[in-house]
Amino acid sequence: MQARRCDRTPWDDGRTMSNPLTPAPAAAASPLVRAARGHPGASPPVWFMRQAGRSLPEYRALRAGTSMLDACRDPALITEITLQPVRRHCVDAAILFSDIVVPLVAVGVPIDIVPGVGPVVAHPVRTADDLAQLRPLTPADVSYVREAVRSLVSELGRVPLIGFAGAPFTLASYLVEGGPSRDHARTKALMHGDPGLWHALLGRLADIAREFLRVQIDAGANAVQLFDSWAGALSLADYDAFVLPHSRSVLEPLADAGVPRIHFGVGTGELLASMRSAGADVVGVDWRVPLDEASRRLGPGAVVQGNLDPALLLADWPVVERAVRRVVAEGRAASGHIFNLGHGVLPDTDPDVLTRVVALIHSLSDE
Repeated sequence: MQARRCDRTPWDDGRTMSNPLTPAPAAAASPLVRAARGHPGASPPVWFMRQAGRSLPEYRALRAGTSMLDACRDPALITEITLQPVRRHCVDAAILFSDIVVPLVAVGVPIDIVPGVGPVVAHPVRTADDLAQLRPLTPADVSYVREAVRSLVSELGRVPLIGFAGAPFTLASYLVEGGPSRDHARTKALMHGDPGLWHALLGRLADIAREFLRVQIDAGANAVQLFDSWAGALSLADYDAFVLPHSRSVLEPLADAGVPRIHFGVGTGELLASMRSAGADVVGVDWRVPLDEASRRLGPGAVVQGNLDPALLLADWPVVERAVRRVVAEGRAASGHIFNLGHGVLPDTDPDVLTRVVALIHSLSDE
């Protein structure tokens, strides 16, 4: 099933393109990359976390009968699924279709993504012997990702592609708990009870995440995002002592790659400044902290991403429009703003609402 092709995309020079998926000037000069560098335009660039996914009927049709992990290892499927929301919504960036556990599976960790549950680990990591299953990741382990990124860069033209990886803490939480967790109790117990094993585990995960991002950058990704989805479960003191050094070892070495680095977590309002210090050019903010307040916490020169509450997309359009305008206004307090949600698109979201949100934000450049 094919969605309608995006027939209008505003660009910084005031012209429009009849088809944004044709070869064009480098995506490195796109509004998203410029905003990430602290050079915003008249309106913020916009993309959505989980924009390629269950809210799209064409995605559900394409994925029918194919497991999540199988889809994430098929370059043709990765390419098509990544392109679907760009065609439909006219967003200002594509994000690679993948999953944060893909590099773990690639190095031999037995993980299954169970529908309605999430990643389930057959043998949780809780001892030094368990740690042996985490060997280093090589580019050959994820050759399908490299192939898909190269294909996408060719197809997208001047629309930038964002690569991503799971952050060490979030990956560790899945590995230690054996799957999703509400309280991360085993994770925190290991963190404090055996700090030597904890730091060894996160060190290996940091190496895997950094290599996974490097593969995507080397293949042509124009920006990368490090997802630390569950870091908000930690106090600032625990984050600084047990997590920050490892997130920094992922992001800081990528500074020489020349692409913006985005760092995002949920419930991380108290951690924002530390997350920025990990080496982030852009800090993603969930819906709990207004962007102007987030900018104050982050300090001078901060660039933010976010942060419309995904649940508001289920409300009537006047509610959505007011909220979008509010987020854009609050984002002006920062040195740059990339419009996004405060977390991923909910499966019940009407795709047409997302398309209207993109059109509204693009129209703000004319106001």
